[in-house]
Amino acid sequence: MDEHRENIPVMIKSQRGLGIEGVNRRALRDINNVMGAPPLPCALIKRGLSGKPSADHQTRHFAGHRPITRKFSASLANKPPFHQGSDRRHGLVENEKNKKTVTSVPNANDSENFTVIDVDEYMETYDDHQVPTFVKHTEAILEEMEAMSNCELDEIEMKDLVEETVPDIDSCDSKNPLAVVDYVEEIYTFYKQIENSSCVFPTYMSHQNDINEKMRAILIDWLIEVHYKFELLDETLFLTVNLIDRFLERHEVVRKKLQLVGVTALLLACKYEEVSVPVVEDLILISDRAYTRDEVLAMEKLMINTLQFNMSVPTPYVFMRRFLKAAKSDKKLELISFFMIELCLVEYKMLNFRPSLLAASAIYTAQCTMKGFKHWSRTSEWYSSYTEDQLRECSRLMVEFHQKAAIGKLTGVHRKYSTFKFGCAAKAEPARFLLDA
Repeated sequence: MDEHRENIPVMIKSQRGLGIEGVNRRALRDINNVMGAPPLPCALIKRGLSGKPSADHQTRHFAGHRPITRKFSASLANKPPFHQGSDRRHGLVENEKNKKTVTSVPNANDSENFTVIDVDEYMETYDDHQVPTFVKHTEAILEEMEAMSNCELDEIEMKDLVEETVPDIDSCDSKNPLAVVDYVEEIYTFYKQIENSSCVFPTYMSHQNDINEKMRAILIDWLIEVHYKFELLDETLFLTVNLIDRFLERHEVVRKKLQLVGVTALLLACKYEEVSVPVVEDLILISDRAYTRDEVLAMEKLMINTLQFNMSVPTPYVFMRRFLKAAKSDKKLELISFFMIELCLVEYKMLNFRPSLLAASAIYTAQCTMKGFKHWSRTSEWYSSYTEDQLRECSRLMVEFHQKAAIGKLTGVHRKYSTFKFGCAAKAEPARFLLDA
């Protein structure tokens, strides 16, 4: 047994004051090793039996066995007390009403005493200027963070309050992967951000020398009829008009080539939106063979290069679908709304309005036409981001277009929406009361 104990590389000594054998355990080190920092609360301060620093304090170690230099030891020994007085010496605080118990902690090396300092009484001994700078800075940061968190909570509460009154129009499509419910809000937020890039300067026609606003209106009215005869998608028509305006804004065209621009724009829109694209010969045929195949292909190359192949633009159609969903539309409201906005495609002055505003105004005007009074729900306002006051100017113009839709030479939209296929939407009574508002 003795031989086995000699092989153990652990020093076994008798602890002073205990009279027992045990392992000489190493005490935890003091982590407050910053030069000049005040001692930590509840720290153990090594003292002699007389209450004064021991004589060999300069050359011994602290309770944490951290070596100390002679210079630093002398500065600690000569440091004046924080508060002069018989009851407060060397930073120690005595409470007259409730004396703190001095606990004697035995050590393997000596039997010196350690005094336990109470945290609350220790903090009372310091003035504000004695608190470390980093503590003040941390407290300021915490106060600022708390104030910011309170503001964020208020914003969240207001947002939750608004969402409680506005229904979720996408919950019914949660199982439809084509509705992309998880991303639809981000998609339309992106559309609103970039819709200005799809708009043209509302006075671009002044830079054209051989064509004017009336020629543009004749071209688009004719293309609406062609679009209807070919039974193309609604997206195709709105993209066609957008391509025409963006191209005419950047490139000067003579009047003989204006119809070629319209036919080519329709061809490009079909290639982008349709599954079955009309062939070039069909487009040449509807233009009464005014152009050859080579001319159509050459204009297609010129137009797509002028537009820098940018075909992905938010037209009024994409906003119409979203806002109609928010309005809980039926088939009749949908048809009247599209009748209103297609009337705007022909009118050059409507280029002053953004696509999202046109879509919201068309739905608002259609609701007023059906109900006979002003109607714009809280849900429609929330999802369109437009109030009723913001829609009034555009809506009045739509009512004017509705009144004269059957008059004059450009009646293509009125004839289209006077058929049973489109619910005879053009025969609805115009909302004239909006003109008096």
